[in-house]
Amino acid sequence: AQVNITDMQKAPVKSFDDALAGRVAGVEVSSNEGQPGISNNIVIRGNNSVTQDNTPLYVIDGFPIDNPNNNVINPEEIETITVLKDASSTAIYGSRGANGVIVITTKRGAIGEPVVKYNGYVAVQRVSEREEMMGPYEFVRLQNDLDPITTAAVYFSNGRNLESYRNVQGVDFQNELYRDALMHSNNISISGGTAKTRYSVSASALGQGGVIINSGFSRYQGRVTLDQELNSKVKIGINANYSSINITGTTPSSSTSQINASTNLMYSVWGYRPVSGSNADLLNELFDPEIDETVNYRFNPISSVNNEYRKNVNNSIIANAYVDYAITSKLKLRVTGGLNNNQNRSESFNNTLTRSGSPFGPLGASGVNGGIAYRQVNNWVNENTLTYNNSFNKNHSLNVLLGATLQGINATGYGYTAVAVPNESLGINGLDEGTPRTITSTATGSTLASGLARVNYNYKSRYLFTATVRADGSSKFRDDNKWSVFTSGAFAWRMSDEPFMKNIKFINDAKLRISYGETGNNRIGDFSTYSTFIIEPMAAYAFNNSIVKGIIPMAIGNPGLKWETTATTNIGYDLSLFQDRIQFTFDAYRKTTFDLLLNASLPTTTGYANAFKNIGKVRNQGLEFTLNTVNIKTKDFTWSSNFNISFNENKLLGLADNQESLQTPIVWERRYTGVPLYVAKLNNPIAAMYGFVFDGIYQFSDFDQLPDGRYSLRADVVNNGSARTAVQPGDIKYKDLNGDGVVNTLDQTQIGRAYPIHVGGFSNNFNYKNFDLNVFLQWSYGNDIVNANRLVFEGNATGAVGLNQYASYADRWTPGNPSNTLNRVGGQGPAYYSSRVIEDGSYLRLKTVSLGYSLGSAVLKNIKIRSLRAYLSAQNIFTITGYSG
Repeated sequence: AQVNITDMQKAPVKSFDDALAGRVAGVEVSSNEGQPGISNNIVIRGNNSVTQDNTPLYVIDGFPIDNPNNNVINPEEIETITVLKDASSTAIYGSRGANGVIVITTKRGAIGEPVVKYNGYVAVQRVSEREEMMGPYEFVRLQNDLDPITTAAVYFSNGRNLESYRNVQGVDFQNELYRDALMHSNNISISGGTAKTRYSVSASALGQGGVIINSGFSRYQGRVTLDQELNSKVKIGINANYSSINITGTTPSSSTSQINASTNLMYSVWGYRPVSGSNADLLNELFDPEIDETVNYRFNPISSVNNEYRKNVNNSIIANAYVDYAITSKLKLRVTGGLNNNQNRSESFNNTLTRSGSPFGPLGASGVNGGIAYRQVNNWVNENTLTYNNSFNKNHSLNVLLGATLQGINATGYGYTAVAVPNESLGINGLDEGTPRTITSTATGSTLASGLARVNYNYKSRYLFTATVRADGSSKFRDDNKWSVFTSGAFAWRMSDEPFMKNIKFINDAKLRISYGETGNNRIGDFSTYSTFIIEPMAAYAFNNSIVKGIIPMAIGNPGLKWETTATTNIGYDLSLFQDRIQFTFDAYRKTTFDLLLNASLPTTTGYANAFKNIGKVRNQGLEFTLNTVNIKTKDFTWSSNFNISFNENKLLGLADNQESLQTPIVWERRYTGVPLYVAKLNNPIAAMYGFVFDGIYQFSDFDQLPDGRYSLRADVVNNGSARTAVQPGDIKYKDLNGDGVVNTLDQTQIGRAYPIHVGGFSNNFNYKNFDLNVFLQWSYGNDIVNANRLVFEGNATGAVGLNQYASYADRWTPGNPSNTLNRVGGQGPAYYSSRVIEDGSYLRLKTVSLGYSLGSAVLKNIKIRSLRAYLSAQNIFTITGYSG
């Protein structure tokens, strides 16, 4: 599938993945936070793995890279993006193509006079929605319900009462945290060439301020390409891309994190109380003196953000070169070599004006602290291919490719953290004066060797056959499991060339496609087959009149690990009508992954929590539709559209012997640690949400009132997981699904699904004379989201004192307001997930609107400018969704 680059580049984005969502059928794009510089998660045709990486392979100008930093490529420099989804098209990439392949080709020089191009824009970013939190009156009323004695001492002294706070203007910390942020981009390039020499040189600078104070992103990037024909037989070329990226602000998290630094920051901002009982200046005070120092939300989050030092610098070089040698007119040799060097340095420093470095905060024992981490990754590749092309009798065409590749990756890293830094004015440069906390040094590496062969044959361009075989050997596996062979085959029938369709004039092209193939996956750690050990001071022992540090096991290896394999069947149909005014593509696929590389749980008797095993089977199957139309085409006006939609069904087909499910808790809050939310059960989706079914709030009618005034739960009313004597009017209630009169884990059921039923996009291009307008809509339907924010800020399930709540919690259950949706203060019950906080994550988003005007050639000719276009563009204009955020 080809991405419409022209439409994509109309969006003011820093990287191609920001604009990819909704543009290709079968591709899902998501992000777990909005920090500048964070790459998006991209999944093609569903998740193959339960516990391992599902990201596709990226091939950038022929260089295969796993999990690249998508920011290193300037989207203005991209010529084409092709998404490979079926096994036949990905088979040539072997083991790395199991999750799909995204092929990116950047611009190169063309024959002609030198052409200078410039593109620049300035944009403004703004947070579209904010959480509505309680004001002073409702906050104090909440505190009084929670702890009337403390509240009276703090808020009702000097003759004040609750009504005294009704018209008090509180502090809205969100106003202090958010800002309108500028984004600017400048790109310039020069390209040209002759019949023998083609070149291009480009440079770009991008700056993006974060909508959160003290955060931002910048990138400086340069690229050079050269293609040179030495003689009639030899041609050489180089391509080098350099980027330097600087990210400041809240520490970016990895894409797999379940809770990130941005979430922690927002919790601190939302939770900070809006008013003080002692008339303290909450906005400028460093910490809240009226709240216990062990509470996480007591330190001024604005002060902390303004004084935290966070910097991440990433320097990357992607360079490759090739030599083409024409042995004969039909047989050609290509040798390529490439290197990707990535250096990343991360720095952090917390002075006394930050929550982590203040002597008054919960981490005060550490004092001023900071750390430095450095990591360097070298990825190299060598590919050698022989290609034979020949045609026979004008009707037969044959293409044969033979190749051998070798790729390796080496990574080294070190880090240092220190606490109790005595001179905070030195910042990160004063860490050596502090007390060392951790010192790390790591090194790892792996290699992959491959041999491949592919045959393409077609008869009259009507019947097309492809067969591919590839053998991959990975150093990640041992002994007889290092090598595996993957094969694929494809057949296409261009039925529009058949005599029986020649008279159907409105059909320009009609092609049926069928393919089947297998690809492998080796995305595990470099040493997962080996047991690992660590030196642990706590395991020290006395030897020869000295203390020797002991060695203890850290992880158990599995020498029997082998390749994970994905088998894919694809049936497709391409149809073009009315001189290509209507183009339709349909695909149906079934993708089954077996011998899953799972980080499986082990019995406690082993002494280990997990180990990698080849167990289980997952199936993804679905449908994809793409429709391109030219709706109106006149001399002055053109309207064209692109519509795509894809459906995917995911199912877990197998696990280890006698294992029925895999449970995954979300690590975010201590009361919910170990409480599984995502449960993968056999013959069910691998990311189903499980919990209790919310059944409203206990009312007075559910209880008998005892002579002493206490309430006792009626015998015919079930409990909520707490002891029956602990349940009170206003507490949360769950359904007893099995009817045994007790609510417990047997009553948990599926309450949501993480994956959408379908995703898609709809793009429209309007051109009137020199004006052009692009409108792009993108959507996702059928997925649910667990809104854990509501557990914290719509009922205070964490039990934190002085924690502000959503404004909606003002309508909670009270004796005078018998709400059936929001529990009373303290009535949150046990730490369980329930359908109350599962929300519909479906959305329809107006993703991009771009309006441009191009000056006419007659005007530009006199000033020797080939083209000039001015434009206005907006991104993420509005979103319609049932998710409350």
